[in-house]
Amino acid sequence: MSKVKLWSFVADWESQGDWMLQTKVWVTSTIREGVGTSIEAFTGPLYKFYPKFSKLGLLDLMTVTKWNPPHSCDVQHTGAIIKGTGTFELVEIEPNETRFNWSETVIFPKSLLFLAIPLLWAVKIGVIISLLRLRKKAMSA
Repeated sequence: MSKVKLWSFVADWESQGDWMLQTKVWVTSTIREGVGTSIEAFTGPLYKFYPKFSKLGLLDLMTVTKWNPPHSCDVQHTGAIIKGTGTFELVEIEPNETRFNWSETVIFPKSLLFLAIPLLWAVKIGVIISLLRLRKKAMSA
């Protein structure tokens, strides 16, 4: 898939819930793209019913800090639990083949450190499933 087409999938915030496992995403700012865009994402088993079941998941608040379409996007995580940075980068391998690099640097609260190992495994599995879903969505477009 071309870089431009893949960008249209990953930078469409509201549709990220189509491929991110058990996640609902929405824009909270008046601007919908670019530096300064504010986004919220709720992840949890009952994500479709947020905010009614907000205690059964995690709310992630983000602000776009770098916007370079169709190449890269950086966000700052500013929530009560999730703090840190996130980046996605698209690298063209061939005209219709693009690699999607996604990285996160998270500052984990010391009070929840005992959950770090099991949580990291759950996140890893969730990310793998999400990326497979993104690939399936991109291939069917």
